[in-house]
Amino acid sequence: MQILLIEDDLTIASFIQKGLQKEGFSVVHTLDGNSGYELALNNSFDIAIVDIMLPGLDGFSLIKQLRAKNNHTPIIILSAKGKTEDRVNGLNFGADDYLVKPFAFAELLARINAIMKRRSRPEDVLCYEGICLDISKRKVARDGININLQPLDFDLLRYLLEHQGNIVSRTMIIENVWDFNFDPQTNVVDVRICRLREKLDKPFEKKLIHTIKGAGYVLEKK
Repeated sequence: MQILLIEDDLTIASFIQKGLQKEGFSVVHTLDGNSGYELALNNSFDIAIVDIMLPGLDGFSLIKQLRAKNNHTPIIILSAKGKTEDRVNGLNFGADDYLVKPFAFAELLARINAIMKRRSRPEDVLCYEGICLDISKRKVARDGININLQPLDFDLLRYLLEHQGNIVSRTMIIENVWDFNFDPQTNVVDVRICRLREKLDKPFEKKLIHTIKGAGYVLEKK
């Protein structure tokens, strides 16, 4: 497995690189956002680990530009900024996870394994009311029309499909899609649901993603 590490702090970078290599990962390290962006855009990595405060292109801008280019490499943000709004911004920009410095290497490794576990589940296709989600190929279509989703949006749709007809709360989504505890009062889930609706519901007459006031969301035909 090949990991791209974009981190300008040499001490932290060395700590991460040595730990990952000891676990059997191949690591490509770069010190600035511009070179990191080019590496991510033009090569195939299993995961990118991205600092926010980078020389040149900052981490948030790097992530937004990659997602705009339909690059779906899973991204873990590393940042000294631990406020809820910073974490929400990172996830909303397209990151798959957010880890606050300082951190234990064991936690970073657990986050990497969680992302890879979500991507290596047995081949299967989930379908409901014209929506078809191919788990192994990471593809989504509705009524035969291909829909391009960011990795986290893909996982969110998968979770809704796996619980079709059942109400899922924001806390359930955060814990099962993001794989870590998060303030349930934040709007990060609402933002992701809104993005999913824009691509999955808005272009079609039949709306399938519904908000249940005070409870959460449900995927069902109404």
